[in-house]
Amino acid sequence: MFLKGYPRLSETFIAQEILSLQRAGLRMDLVSLRHPTDTKNHPVHDEIVAPLTYLPEYVHQEPRRCLTAFLAARKLPGFREAFRTWRVDFARDRTRNRFRRFVQAMVAATELPSDIEMLYGHFIHTPGSVTRYTGIMRELPFAISAHAKDIWTSPDWELSEKLDSAEWTVTCTKGGADHLSRLSRDPNKVRLLYHGLDLNRFPPPHQAGSQRDGRQPDNPVQLLSVGRAVEKKGLDTLLRALSRLPKSFHWRWTHIAGGPQLNALKALAEDLSLSKKISFLGAQDQSRVLQAYRESDLFVLPCRIAANGDRDGLPNVIVEAQSQRLPVISTPISGIPELIVDGRNGRLVPPDDSVTLARAIVELGRDPELRAEMGKVGMGWVHDDFNAGREIQQLIDLLG
Repeated sequence: MFLKGYPRLSETFIAQEILSLQRAGLRMDLVSLRHPTDTKNHPVHDEIVAPLTYLPEYVHQEPRRCLTAFLAARKLPGFREAFRTWRVDFARDRTRNRFRRFVQAMVAATELPSDIEMLYGHFIHTPGSVTRYTGIMRELPFAISAHAKDIWTSPDWELSEKLDSAEWTVTCTKGGADHLSRLSRDPNKVRLLYHGLDLNRFPPPHQAGSQRDGRQPDNPVQLLSVGRAVEKKGLDTLLRALSRLPKSFHWRWTHIAGGPQLNALKALAEDLSLSKKISFLGAQDQSRVLQAYRESDLFVLPCRIAANGDRDGLPNVIVEAQSQRLPVISTPISGIPELIVDGRNGRLVPPDDSVTLARAIVELGRDPELRAEMGKVGMGWVHDDFNAGREIQQLIDLLG
């Protein structure tokens, strides 16, 4: 299994998939293109025992290893075809990253055990390329799991060629599946497979939601967002919405995750005179995130399509929040409406619309009974339709 980076706090769905496959008896070798940058792990990572190999992130960091791989890879039966495939790709994408992908593939192809039967790459962009080149060199079948950014920021020619070369491709939203199906010669090779949630790790909360309604300054409505501070999460819109909330409505917002725009968000909160009502907790492990869900009244994540086309699929944190009876306020982007139905288990507002977002926060914040009903509906849907056990069995069938 080829991974962009491992372990990563923001990719618990991948870790959960690995653990589920491990429990099902599948033997795996993990191959990571990057070393971890997070300083913490989730408990799920500690249960994974699959062997892990880190490929050279940059050629100059491990030149001897890369040269050794090149000399050995030239003897592999599929090397010439892999090199021809890479040359065609490089002619359309003359970047160092494209060169690095082929070097990483040579290292993987020469270092992986001889009894490997299949390759499986998470994310169709860079990991998908390394998986594909490695598979051609070793004359092994390969498959891909596509998600969000990797689908919407990759050129159509690259997606089409990988889809046609792969045995199959799974993706986690209907919108993503429809897009990939249109680019594939054989749409039947594209499968919709929701990530699902390990309900043993996210059991129903023991207590019902609070009766907080924003009227008491010493017992404010607790708002929560979990998501990296990046453009597509729309957290700047949320801050502007918070600045529009009436003074008679008392609230507190907690944000969990890191991200490149975190300092900018903190500065914006300061400029809007909101800092005293906000807690930026940074990256946290799964147990602390679960605690935050259970302490909150409302989950808010106003996703948008970023300027470069990047967007979320169906953020796993929304599924997690719903499993804890939290109503969700988000936007009708990508796969979010596949779980959140406006007025039933949350609210969907237009992206980049701080006025409507503020109105929705006040509406649900002031109505504990409505929040309780929406949370109950959402938790039921997660248990019925986003159970990881059901989804993982479909993946096992494909891999088998």
